Parts: sequence; structure tokens; C-alpha cells
Amino acid sequence: MTSNENTLIEDFTRYFRIEFVATDKQTKEAFGVRYRVYCQEFEYEATDVFPDKLERDEFDEQSFHCLIIHKDTARTAGCVRLVPVNENKENGLLPFEKFCKKSLDTELIAELHLPRETECEISRLAVDGAFRRRPGDAATRFGEIESIDCTKQEQRTFSLIAVSAFLAATALTELTHKTNVFAMMEPFLPRLLKRSGICFERVGSDMDYHGIRAPYFIKTQSALDNMRPDLKELYDWVYEQVARDYAAY
Repeated sequence: MTSNENTLIEDFTRYFRIEFVATDKQTKEAFGVRYRVYCQEFEYEATDVFPDKLERDEFDEQSFHCLIIHKDTARTAGCVRLVPVNENKENGLLPFEKFCKKSLDTELIAELHLPRETECEISRLAVDGAFRRRPGDAATRFGEIESIDCTKQEQRTFSLIAVSAFLAATALTELTHKTNVFAMMEPFLPRLLKRSGICFERVGSDMDYHGIRAPYFIKTQSALDNMRPDLKELYDWVYEQVARDYAAY
């Protein structure tokens, strides 16, 4: 690990915290970020479907959620959820099976021989736009961009928000023993994670689902075993926070 990598992780843990969602207030924070990202910014969902400005779907009730909180402003910077298989809901399907069936390589997935009760999906990973832009960026068609007033040192940690959200979801797979993990991901995320040693297996073709995405699979232990040492350090910090809140849930 280089000193710069070490400093980046140290800075991230100084400026952010991870929360397991256990209250109605936290739930609304997650749905609010999703609304701003999925509905207002990228228009994946229609805004008029959610008049309360909280984006949600039929899988949220059975899911576990995490937030990434910016300490200085107490603002939610990102969110993610883990959806376990629930045979009593949605015909036992996961979101990618319900909405993205045509993109799946069903033969390849069948060859994995996965115990159904161990399967889950990481989804609705979102990073608030204020943490993806530089202060002073130009106005957009949504009006003036709101950005976070912070130092350059603090701003460089924003690149770890999406990664830390994924790590929070990974911690949940350990805690819930749902360790056969699927995700519908945009092309950049598997590439980003691969650079950190986390290699997903592609199990289907591209399709337009909240943007161009493809289905991927990984076992939790594989992610942990191959994680770069610096990322494992961040994961251990994330896991500690999620596990503490999950135990109290």
C-alpha cells in the first residue's frame, strides 16, 4: 500500500461514517438519495410516481439498507441495499430475475448450483450528485448544482463513496449469510472493483435497465480473499460499523 492510498482511506474514515438503516428517518434518507439520483438526475424513473420525493419499490420491505453519511454536514452521500431471496414475496424472485430476465444466461447460472436460500442481490447503489461534482460547476437543466463546500483533501475522498457502499453491502452478505451475490451493474463498476481485486463473473448480456447494465455474480469469500490489502483495511472499518448497527437492530 502506498502512503497516498493509506492517507486516502484514513481521510475517508475521518469525513464519513456508514450506517445500517434501522429507523424510518434513515429509510427516508435512502429513498431521498435514490429519488434525486434515479428520478431527478438520470430520469430512470418518473418523478410524478413519487410525489413525496422518495423513490422506492416492491423489494424494499424485504431488503437491508445502508447509508454513507458525510460527518460535517450530516448529509447522506450515498446508499445501497441488499435484497435477499424471500420465497414468500415476489414469487421468490430477486429484482434482476423479475426485471432483467431476458439478459440472463440461465444455463450458466444453473451450472453454479447455488443454494437458493444463500442468494441475494446488491442494488440501488446511488451517490448523491453533490458528492460527484466539484464546487462551482455550471448550472444544469435542473437548476444550479448544489455541491459540498469542502477542502480538496476532503473532496478527493468522494471517489470512495461508491466503493464504500459496495463494501457495506458486502458486509451485509457476511452478516446475513447471503453469500452468493448478484448485481446488475453499469460497465464502470465491475472495472473499478476489479482494480481493487474484486472480480465479478458476468452472467448475461447488456440491457437497458436504469441505464445500460449487465448481470454479474460473485461469492462473498472470493471478494474477501482477493481484495487488495488497502481495500481490505477499508472493508474492515466498514464491516465494524455495519455489524455494530446490525447487532442492535
